Amino acid sequence: MPQPDIFLSYSRSDSAKAKLFAEAFEECGLKVWWDTVLRSGEAYDEVTEAALRGAKATVVLWSRRSVVSRWVRAEATLADRSATLMPCMIEPCERPIMFELTQTAELAHWTGAKDDKSWCGFLRDVQRMVESHRSDVPDSQQAVPGLREIVAEPPPPRATLVAVLPFENLSSDTEMNYFSDGISEDILGHLARSSDLRVAGRASSFAYRGADKRKAPDGLNATHIVDGSVRRAANKIRISAHLSETEGHTTLWSDHYDRDLDDIFAVQDEISQAIATALDVAFAPVGAGKVDPETYDRYLNIRAHMYTDNDARRTNALTADLVRSAPDFAEGWALHALTTALLRNEIPFRDRPPLEAESHAAIERCLELAPDSPNVFSAQWALCRPFGQFLEQHKAMLKMMEHWERSSLAEFSMPFHLECVGRSREAIALLRDFQRQNPAVYNSYLGMVLWRSGRFAEGRAVLEKELELLPVNHHTRATLAGAYWHDRDMEAARRLLDPAVLARYPLYEYSWLTTLAEVVDDGSDEKIDEYMKWLQENFVKDGAAEPNLLSYLAAVGEVDDVFAVAESVRFGPSGGPADVLGATGYRTHHLWSAQHPQFREDPRFVKICARLGLVEYWLATELWPDCADEVPYDFRAECEKYRDYPKDPFIPEPG
Repeated sequence: MPQPDIFLSYSRSDSAKAKLFAEAFEECGLKVWWDTVLRSGEAYDEVTEAALRGAKATVVLWSRRSVVSRWVRAEATLADRSATLMPCMIEPCERPIMFELTQTAELAHWTGAKDDKSWCGFLRDVQRMVESHRSDVPDSQQAVPGLREIVAEPPPPRATLVAVLPFENLSSDTEMNYFSDGISEDILGHLARSSDLRVAGRASSFAYRGADKRKAPDGLNATHIVDGSVRRAANKIRISAHLSETEGHTTLWSDHYDRDLDDIFAVQDEISQAIATALDVAFAPVGAGKVDPETYDRYLNIRAHMYTDNDARRTNALTADLVRSAPDFAEGWALHALTTALLRNEIPFRDRPPLEAESHAAIERCLELAPDSPNVFSAQWALCRPFGQFLEQHKAMLKMMEHWERSSLAEFSMPFHLECVGRSREAIALLRDFQRQNPAVYNSYLGMVLWRSGRFAEGRAVLEKELELLPVNHHTRATLAGAYWHDRDMEAARRLLDPAVLARYPLYEYSWLTTLAEVVDDGSDEKIDEYMKWLQENFVKDGAAEPNLLSYLAAVGEVDDVFAVAESVRFGPSGGPADVLGATGYRTHHLWSAQHPQFREDPRFVKICARLGLVEYWLATELWPDCADEVPYDFRAECEKYRDYPKDPFIPEPG
């Protein structure tokens, strides 16, 4: 059987769409294998498998039906391992988690037009994939059809893949979970950086905890498992670790280390060296420098809690002290760069340059000490302007995606960036993935994104649980207030925003919600008009406004009024003392709230996006927002109209 250029993987229910793709590829001279016969039985069809393994490109059509098909998932997995995977979306859906970070073409809108830009781009990518694999075939095999079927190749040996599972916290204090997770992460990262071993990513391996650890070998397809425990008492620490081979269930190496905490990096070196020696792998350990116990403990603690601490100044002071204590600790400088970038959100824009310079200097110091540090990209993303620099943010985002398995600092920035550019479904998938490795950390933000994306009941339930666990989180409280208003649960909203409660748990930059509560409670046109006027007076300074003002207006006003306000303002800070809106100030995540879809369903919405730099981003990357295929107009065509429309200057030049 001649091997195909393209193997087409799809759900039987999507046959009509698959036929469209197959015919379009064949018109371009590509040989396509696509199964038109219903597959059944437990055994994988040998003809199908031969075609899949021989194809030079595997085009997977993701839909709501194919993502739950075990056949399509199996074909996509095999293609990914063979480096032939070329996925595309034929309708909005959530891809299987393991494929969420794979670049995927958006072709839900495509109906067969040969001049469609998205189709043409995807076709070029597929053709390049096919040509690259053609060049891999020796001339002798290309000249003799069917040679691969005649000469059976021996199966390749199973490549070594080591998975480091999260070490158990055996300390009496459950609050020390952050410490044992931090130790495990650092051993994983040290092993991945310093050896020739293939190491399973943190997002995958940290999903297996407790009783689920026994499922890890099959779930990760790992040949070897590293597991262990951490027990800490004051400055003393015992780390127990063992390496096992999964096929024969044999322990290859086991040891424990009783040390002072200031020897922690030496212990990591020893553990990594022992693992490599047990596997007989060429290995050269790279030390991380001497860090005193208090500094290292603070580093792990800040890293675990930085996004749930409302006091940015205190957090930044801790990282400043950390780098003073350990000036040669590269990851300490990366953490300080990020906390400094976040602190600048708490002061007026006109006063921010010194902090920005300090953050850049911390990044340079980190890279000077460790050029391959993956933690600096989150700080670089945070230093970009909230809007108008989405392409710059995207570059930092790609770096974070490339290295995120080694960087716990990137895990908030990545989904937040996706939400800001309208790709909430991808943000949710990422957060779900992160949550599998660390169930307690991302619940609150996941609840916010779920609710804003339209999964109201699910989001509300998560937010209620999280606020009960951490009532000080003002972001959770503010979002939950919106959830209660949306559900017309006015009594719950009143309890949430009771003055006595807010005296203990301030809303900070969301304090204006108390004014909105009066409007929602009253509901009269007069009160709404009064609130619309109040919003403009408080959110528009010297003709400048935050983009999310439009979302707040859309929540209570008429669409025409919202666009009238948009035409009357420049988006961005005024440059005065009132431009302090916290970590989410001037970001664009609320523009996509499912609470008021009528705002996006008006074509005038695209002009606003052009002024914010979003149209520039979408056209350059072809990574379209979730709403692109949901609005009642041709979103992509409307973006083309505004391709060259000027962006609003973030802060006008003096004079």
